[in-house]
Amino acid sequence: MTNITLEDLRPAEGATGKSKRVGRGRSSGHGKTSCRGHNGEGQRSGRTSKRGFEGGQMPAYRRLPKLKGFQVINKRNYAQFNVGRLADLKVDVISLESLKEIKKVHPSCDGLRILGGGEIKKAVTVKACYVTPSAKEKIEAAGGKVELV
Repeated sequence: MTNITLEDLRPAEGATGKSKRVGRGRSSGHGKTSCRGHNGEGQRSGRTSKRGFEGGQMPAYRRLPKLKGFQVINKRNYAQFNVGRLADLKVDVISLESLKEIKKVHPSCDGLRILGGGEIKKAVTVKACYVTPSAKEKIEAAGGKVELV
């Protein structure tokens, strides 16, 4: 086994090539315009065109429509009720189905959330997907019952 020293290190075969010598006469193949083409900003030295510049035509980022955000594909549509509104309902068991029957929520709703706003004195049974801690406390203090569905 041989030891590798710094003198032995070299690029892989074919990894390097001769540098292009531009502007050295017509016969070199890289003369006259030095591979930069005729006129235009790309041929001039110094300034380069900005990102997205398309030679003066309306650039793609301005031609295409602006799309806002993204679509949530499995989005749940929750009906939200405060505790204060539950006392006004004329049902003892409050669930999503019972609220749809008395037309208090939209038929497209697929979940019920009970929030803690307001006061309740009536004892009701609530069947919901989510109940805030303060709402649960108020319902149980009024003699009601909370069931998570």
